[in-house]
Amino acid sequence: MSTVTCIGAGTVGRAWAVVFARAGHQVRLYDSLEGEAAGRALSGARQTLELFADNGMLDEPVNTVLARIVPVSSIAVAVGKADYVQESVREDVDVKRQVFAEIAANARPDAILASSTSAIPGSDFLGHIANPERALVVHPVNPPSLIPLVELCGTNWTSPEVLEQARALMTEAGMRPIVLKKEIDGFILNRLQFTLVAEALHLVGEGYCTPEDIDAVLTDGLALRWASIGPFEVAHLNAPDGLQGFVDRLGPMMRHLGQSARTDYDWTPEQIADAHKRLAARIPGDRVAERQAWRDSRILALQRMKRDVADPLA
Repeated sequence: MSTVTCIGAGTVGRAWAVVFARAGHQVRLYDSLEGEAAGRALSGARQTLELFADNGMLDEPVNTVLARIVPVSSIAVAVGKADYVQESVREDVDVKRQVFAEIAANARPDAILASSTSAIPGSDFLGHIANPERALVVHPVNPPSLIPLVELCGTNWTSPEVLEQARALMTEAGMRPIVLKKEIDGFILNRLQFTLVAEALHLVGEGYCTPEDIDAVLTDGLALRWASIGPFEVAHLNAPDGLQGFVDRLGPMMRHLGQSARTDYDWTPEQIADAHKRLAARIPGDRVAERQAWRDSRILALQRMKRDVADPLA
């Protein structure tokens, strides 16, 4: 692949542009807001690339990589010569249908067309386009420029060859793709993430703990293991006889806690407002950008650690 198009220049779209530009691709960037969005996107891309450079994780000068990202004035111009198109527009099925109809009408028949949708199954908006076998969902974690996981999910029409080509492209671009075997709302990451968030809202809403306690449980507890090994391997390493022994001993407790968790907890607007007030007191609006920059630096520090401390079983 040599030419990649990013449709949508918001937070996710411009992060995708950085991913592809760092991988050496020429990137055409389009947004319906045109100049206004393009200016913000290029400024944000430069900041991200400078962060990589400051952390010794950019092999080329910032300006060399940034020069590969070129804003264009229409979808037709953006996708006309593209080998691969990554859509990152609003999470609205009607909007996505309209955008993909225009993309497919102007793209080459062999161009791969991908959506960044966070929860909508691709079958809801990719089946009506020309050559639907070339279209799929490629769902990143925000921001994809810093977090490598990406979920690939085909539709009933997606060809196995397109899935493999997309998987290879993502791998070569430094991403960590997983391929879903079948469609499901929210894919994998968001189903896990929002299930945990729902139980967190239940625990806070019913007075068991505070929002700060929940965040501490994750950042100073679960995440320290999960940053290197997932929950299946955690269980496997927590018992002398592995996962089977762990479940044999703790299976009843696991089932009980799973059944008593409230993933359908009916939180109230007042509970959300209270949690927001507590967060805003600690991170006021005029310091959100500063906190985001700190978060991004920590993510890259963790990435460096994972790179430098090799997995002997990889």
